[in-house]
Amino acid sequence: MPDFRQSLISSTLRKVLKRLHYPLDVMLTCVRWYVAYPLSLRHIEEMMQERGVVVDHVTVHRWAIKILPVLAGVLRRRKRPVGPSWRMDETYIKISGEWKYLYRAVDKVGDTVDFLLTAKRDLAAARRFLERAIGLHDVPETITIDKSGANTAAIERRASRPTPASTS
Repeated sequence: MPDFRQSLISSTLRKVLKRLHYPLDVMLTCVRWYVAYPLSLRHIEEMMQERGVVVDHVTVHRWAIKILPVLAGVLRRRKRPVGPSWRMDETYIKISGEWKYLYRAVDKVGDTVDFLLTAKRDLAAARRFLERAIGLHDVPETITIDKSGANTAAIERRASRPTPASTS
């Protein structure tokens, strides 16, 4: 784990955190608690005070806004490659009182390829999801889907498009 921590500190994260005055361990701990557990920012503020660190909940929120995109990029680059066979589906879930569509693809062993949360279930959303997943992981050998018209159309459009290697 030390090499991972060093790569975070020496890379983009150091540039993002240049003007922040707290130790990196404190900031990463607060942000980790915020995303990993169902804690409010005020709960994190109280927990840090119990440990002798005085930090305002607004400051923790600002850290999350600055650190999370950088961490997502670093962790995405370190993610293991996914298998060549994907299962793609969408489901309807309620988030903060609003119904949304969750597009998700997993490989043969169940590792997540990618996911997308969107308000609409249409060709544009299915295509956006598929293009992003392929952009991150390369074209799979097979994609298993249900009989969703939007998913079928997105895959057919993607298949009919020439790949960069086959263009002359």
